[in-house]
Amino acid sequence: MSRTTEPTLVIVPGLRDHVEQHWQTLLAAQLTEAGRTVRSVPPLTQDQLSREARVAALDKVIAEISAPVVLIAHSAGVITTVHWSQRHVAQVQGALLVTPPDLEKPLPEGHPTPEALDENGWTPVPRGPLPFPSIVAASSNDPLADVERVAELAHNWGGRLVELGEVGHLNPASGYGPWPRAEELLRMLEQS
Repeated sequence: MSRTTEPTLVIVPGLRDHVEQHWQTLLAAQLTEAGRTVRSVPPLTQDQLSREARVAALDKVIAEISAPVVLIAHSAGVITTVHWSQRHVAQVQGALLVTPPDLEKPLPEGHPTPEALDENGWTPVPRGPLPFPSIVAASSNDPLADVERVAELAHNWGGRLVELGEVGHLNPASGYGPWPRAEELLRMLEQS
């Protein structure tokens, strides 16, 4: 990913949007402190389960950036990114796609039902290759997706699969706040 201008990093959160102690929130603060330009897709105030509204919010953030972009997506933010890439490319140089959920099977209690996800445009999940390089990070014990399914998605998207081991869904409920490996994977993506 050679470039003359350092890319703007865009945080694409999952359905729970920005959580204070989430690794994405902490990473954004840390990278901003280090002098990187970081933007985040803002929380939706209405139509929170609408895939189209989330894609539009991501597109709006990217449209306001004139520099190259690297996306940092987690959970349903990965699926938002993949749906967005079906109609847009813009200046995206790459994407770090972390623990995508398997939205085509029932999720654990407390998450949207398959019917609600379908009604809101999340399924089917696009399977075509992404128009930019990606790293897909998978957990071996993610309650929202089997590692085999994530490996299949990474292959379909043309992404590089990185297995993280047992990190759950890589969120505060799984014991993650800070996640230093995110910076390592980001460097790996930016150097590819």
